[in-house]
Amino acid sequence: MIPRDSDFRPPNAPFVLHSLSVAGSSAENSSSEIPLTVNYVPSKFSGPRRRKTTKIRVMGFPRGGGVKAFSSGQTRIPNSADDDVDGLDVSKWFRKGAARRWNVFKTVLFLSNVAFFISTLAALLFCLLTWFDVFQDADVIRVGNRTELVFSTLAAAFGLLTSLIGLNGVLLNNRGFLALYTFFLWITFAFLVIPGYITYKKREFNLEGKLNSQWSRNLGTSGRLRIQNKLGCCGWFSPFVEATISQSCYARSILPGCKLSYMNWQRRILKRWYTIIFALVPAQIGAILAGLLCSNHVTYRFGKGMIPKRYQLNPTAMKVIIDNYTNQIAEQYGTDVASNVIAKSGVLSLANQEGAPLLSANTLPFGSLRESKGN
Repeated sequence: MIPRDSDFRPPNAPFVLHSLSVAGSSAENSSSEIPLTVNYVPSKFSGPRRRKTTKIRVMGFPRGGGVKAFSSGQTRIPNSADDDVDGLDVSKWFRKGAARRWNVFKTVLFLSNVAFFISTLAALLFCLLTWFDVFQDADVIRVGNRTELVFSTLAAAFGLLTSLIGLNGVLLNNRGFLALYTFFLWITFAFLVIPGYITYKKREFNLEGKLNSQWSRNLGTSGRLRIQNKLGCCGWFSPFVEATISQSCYARSILPGCKLSYMNWQRRILKRWYTIIFALVPAQIGAILAGLLCSNHVTYRFGKGMIPKRYQLNPTAMKVIIDNYTNQIAEQYGTDVASNVIAKSGVLSLANQEGAPLLSANTLPFGSLRESKGN
């Protein structure tokens, strides 16, 4: 049996045939103006059973989001004064009598973000002051602990950027920013533990051998001179062993070797370094947990708590829905009954709004239905 061509045709989407001609223009132009709500209208309308709270009024859609939007019979269409509508109007933040209540999730997220911001800002300032040689022994850190200082500066800078993204997300109720903030917290955590691991491993595993290798191979002449000037020593064991000649370090200098003082200094600095970093790890994990648990609950609703603009009803969509509703009634009871039902229901007054041609019970589009019956 040879299949017919009609068997391979894709199914038609609901309410896109003759009903799109109601808008008063071609199907292509009107389909771009019709919101996606019409695709979710049931194919068969309900019977005489109605809710008390679903009365149709001319401009009577309940507006505004929030918890009330989820109650029975509420239509989630944004109000002009709603702070969650698309687009940000800063002037609305300071209007008189506006009740600004933060829920528990938003408060926890804000406090964790503020603590994270303060810690990263303090760490970045300390790193920058070290790079600028403000502290007394900062030059020794720049020479002998350059790798740890680079990773610490990178972690602090990236953490500060992450905290600013999170702060904007909290204040603007922007879940896109908060999702990016939560993801960047994991990257900041990785940047944070790297210098902690390096400093801990360097101090606890053969520090003496690492410093011997560093002094003889990695520091060079200028690096040894900078350490000698800061620590007040000369040479590694004595002025005759791997020393850089200067005004205070020469063959007959009475300055001691740098090994003991430099090793004690490294033990003290490295221990403070990884202790501070590992102390920040629980706070970082707490910020990650707060971001994961609270980012989607900066308000008590997920998303904006209202129908998106693409799905909101407008006069064109109402005409499409009324056309289909009328055709369904006409198929069962005839065109006269359908005209009387539509006239008594009051939906025409809701559809006949600004910017669209008027409809009446006598001008409803039954032409396509009659043509289909005639065929």
